[in-house]
Amino acid sequence: MQVKRIIANIATSDPASADSFYQDILGLELAMDHGWIRTYAGSGDMQVQVSFAQQGGSGTHVPDLSVEVDDLDEALRRVRAANIAIEYGPVREPWGVRRFYVRDPLGRLINLLQHG
Repeated sequence: MQVKRIIANIATSDPASADSFYQDILGLELAMDHGWIRTYAGSGDMQVQVSFAQQGGSGTHVPDLSVEVDDLDEALRRVRAANIAIEYGPVREPWGVRRFYVRDPLGRLINLLQHG
């Protein structure tokens, strides 16, 4: 058996309210829309991972989602252009990632990061 993907399912009364963050900021595509559920996906190869943590590292809260991007500066530019508050960072962590935390329109804590 091989796990093909893991999808975080986040409860909300208004699934479409996630569009502005997950499509406009992260550039994901709307892969499925049944009204009551919307699934966003990226193109190309995505790694399947799931983490379980007591804390988010460097004394931060555990984020609801960690999203690895290939250009953190561009993600930061988009977040700032959208007037989304940055809750932590941007910072280069001792374990080799640059990252920052924001909240999506549903109030979920998102860890945006880039390796290297």
